[in-house]
Amino acid sequence: MTFEHCVRCTICVENCPVYKVEPRFPGPKQSGPDAQRFRLDGEKSVDQWVKYCSQCRRCQIACPYGVDVAEIILKAQLKYGTEHISPFTAHLFANAYHLNALGSTFAPLANKAASFKAAKAVLNLLGISREPDLPEFRFFNMERGRRRKGKGRKVAFFYGCHLNFNRPDIGWKIRDMLVAMGCRVVMPRQTCCGLPALGNGDLDMAKKYAQKNASVLTSFINKGFDVLYACTSCGLTLIQDYPGILEAPGGKKIAENTYNVNEFLLSLLQDDKENRPLGRLEKRIAYHIPCHLRALGIGYPAAKIFEQIEGLECFVLDDNCCGLAGTYGFKKRNQDVAHKLGEIASIPIRALNADAVVADCGACRIQLGHYTGLSAMDPVEIIAEAMANSIDNKKKSGHGIKRLFQKTPY
Repeated sequence: MTFEHCVRCTICVENCPVYKVEPRFPGPKQSGPDAQRFRLDGEKSVDQWVKYCSQCRRCQIACPYGVDVAEIILKAQLKYGTEHISPFTAHLFANAYHLNALGSTFAPLANKAASFKAAKAVLNLLGISREPDLPEFRFFNMERGRRRKGKGRKVAFFYGCHLNFNRPDIGWKIRDMLVAMGCRVVMPRQTCCGLPALGNGDLDMAKKYAQKNASVLTSFINKGFDVLYACTSCGLTLIQDYPGILEAPGGKKIAENTYNVNEFLLSLLQDDKENRPLGRLEKRIAYHIPCHLRALGIGYPAAKIFEQIEGLECFVLDDNCCGLAGTYGFKKRNQDVAHKLGEIASIPIRALNADAVVADCGACRIQLGHYTGLSAMDPVEIIAEAMANSIDNKKKSGHGIKRLFQKTPY
């Protein structure tokens, strides 16, 4: 719904994490519907405070009248970005896909260089935050791995930039788990989902990314494939932004045929005629719910899978935003906000004395691993570890569960 439906109840403000720690940000109500009443076509944008919004979309989820608060603010951010000189970091992170590809190609050198204090100082001068550390690159990324595997139900895996360039081990684990559950997995040629460009004010670049991916994904959908995503931010972009602000060709079809990996795994487990056990795992985990998983409105499918693992103590934490918000928290101008929100989110996690923190979002894992000092894991890593510990693993080795822990399962 449009800004006219806002009744100024301030529920969105109460749910905004940035408003709680950033006095320069007036909150989603004033930045969105309130200010929109005074924004006129043809007039230059003056509300620079819109740039402090992290696009977590908690305001939009909270609104009882269905006002598209986050989208109103996003459009204001894009307008402000086109009418004013954008900082260097905005251009840098809008091109995150190409920078990641370059870093992956020269992974050993890039990782070594990034570890030097002098390099961190230079990056800080360029506007990049000192913490948390930038994720390490992997030379053997998803693009260099095997692209087709298994037989059965057809799925196309949209793995996203983080799994591709930084954590391909998780991506391969997801691929092999799907194969073990009776799927034919294809990993299409893909580029960035477009969210970093969109979040950094470059709508044209975001649309180009969307158009490239849409062309590939729709061709697979037309062949009977379901599209799966692991990163909740990528998933939100595919499902909400492709048919929406990015106007991707076939965006509606993509949105209707795209599913979260854990949501899909849960359906496979429920339909499993062989009743394969998930096994046992003696572990205590804090399961942090990413903001964008909440925005997807699919519930917490990984939590339902965790309930089926014997010995696993899982504590669901969905009250706080981690604060990193993709590239948002890596910017020097936002480092205080990211730091404060990271500390707030870490307090209940540390209080649980958990063995690990688990999150569906790579950015959340980076942030919370940094602030809690705990091992930060993807839900699939927990599920795979439990399956590998299954009492019946030896009998079911044909399903490929053991391969989930190969060091280089390319």
